[in-house]
Amino acid sequence: MLRANYDFMAILKIARMGHPVLLAPAQKVVDPAAPEVTRLIADMAETLADAGGVGLAAPQVHESLRLFIYKVPAARAEGADEIPLTAVINPVVTPVGTEIALGWEGCLSIPGLRAAVPRFERIRLTGIAADGLPIEKEVSGFEARVVQHEADHLDGVLYTMRMSDFRFFGFNEETMRYELPLPKVRMA
Repeated sequence: MLRANYDFMAILKIARMGHPVLLAPAQKVVDPAAPEVTRLIADMAETLADAGGVGLAAPQVHESLRLFIYKVPAARAEGADEIPLTAVINPVVTPVGTEIALGWEGCLSIPGLRAAVPRFERIRLTGIAADGLPIEKEVSGFEARVVQHEADHLDGVLYTMRMSDFRFFGFNEETMRYELPLPKVRMA
């Protein structure tokens, strides 16, 4: 249930792995222009900034709605400009091609851990932006990984459910210290 509309932003509590809200498919946002949706997006942005992540889905803040926000810092934009904070309402993610790559992922709902997760290299993202305009774009690399990770939350899927090799799963400090090289993935 969405909160009442307040005149201030709030840092929301992030659901952690094991909470049922993270395992259930989220409901479609019926009215993307509703003040409650605008407030939720603002509160999620404040929460994401406080937590220091790159993406956050509504179920992670105990709202079972098909909505997520994300950004791509310049350091991860793979030669392009940074991608500013973007809200996507009722997203649809479609793979483009069959190329899959392993990449490190963490999650605000699984603090302190990260793993190598296989994801499509290129995807098409459609949905509705916070301003009500349609979103339709093809993304690749880190942006595609973040979008797929956040979209998975809307289907009740955590990155641990996508892992293919548990040797590449551990605490952030350890996996960063030893920087194990990730194998190439051959999936189609």
